[in-house]
Amino acid sequence: MDNSGFDAVLLLSFGGPEGPDQVMPFLENVTRGRGIPPERLASVAEHYQHFGGVSPINGINRALIDELRPLIDLPVYFGNRNWEPYVEDAVAAMASDGVRNAAVFATSAWGGYSGCTQYVEDIARARQATGANAPRLVKLRQYYDHPLFVKMFSDAITAAAQTVPDHARLVFTAHSIPLSSSSRCGRDLYARQVAHAAKLVAAAAGYDDYDQVWQSRSGPPQVPWLEPDVGDHLAALVESGTDAVIVCPIGFVADHIEVVWDLDHELRLQAQDSRIAFARASTPNAHLAHVVADLLDELRNDRDPVRVPDPESPPLQGFSIDGVVCTPQCVSR
Repeated sequence: MDNSGFDAVLLLSFGGPEGPDQVMPFLENVTRGRGIPPERLASVAEHYQHFGGVSPINGINRALIDELRPLIDLPVYFGNRNWEPYVEDAVAAMASDGVRNAAVFATSAWGGYSGCTQYVEDIARARQATGANAPRLVKLRQYYDHPLFVKMFSDAITAAAQTVPDHARLVFTAHSIPLSSSSRCGRDLYARQVAHAAKLVAAAAGYDDYDQVWQSRSGPPQVPWLEPDVGDHLAALVESGTDAVIVCPIGFVADHIEVVWDLDHELRLQAQDSRIAFARASTPNAHLAHVVADLLDELRNDRDPVRVPDPESPPLQGFSIDGVVCTPQCVSR
């Protein structure tokens, strides 16, 4: 199918509150149907209220759109899964504006259910809500091993390293998920992709040895999630004599609340209390626009995906159906 004639790009993201009165409704949207106790939601809400009830994510995405527009010379629409502007409204606006063929950039770099398949479901739901006039929407591929993605993180590690002793331990962290979820859409696909990206970024930054951990788990304690937790790991490093760390949030393409609270606040305080030097590598934020532009160019010009070569561990390949990158397990389930 010809992908050269795109009319627009849709930036599809998770969403976040932009005021104190939006925090609890947003969290209820995120957790609907999961049986999360109200007291747990109230605890998480306090993290947002620490920042005036505003998540950084929508502002970062608007800045990303501003940086992207001159790179691609196409209109860019913005839609979220969990908060305004909702993806359904964005797709309806595209149809009203006469858009017939659009590329979709989901801000997650990863495969797996929450990182990829759920965004595919968002696209399908929005098209169904819009009806017969809905544009064709082609999701851009996962990009965890894109050279620009790798370089942004490796450069961020190099910059962070200037603020701590040379022997600082490099620790990669990503959002944990329940073990039951990690096997969806290809067994442990998300965890393997995170590990692969960490390896590529560490090599680009000049590190032969590093750690890769998880963070921000939620839900009942009896449900197993990906481990070790970053806080537990930091405590273990301190116990072993480590006195300096660089934390790279490889699993986050922008400064989400899980970065600015869980790492910049809670983990940094833990490091201070333990009297060790702490540096947090920055995320790509709006500069991710350059990755989006290149992914779009791949489709427009039908060229092979650009990936960091790694002969010891080849990239984790899926296959594409109408631009939606899936693993065989996803399609056959």
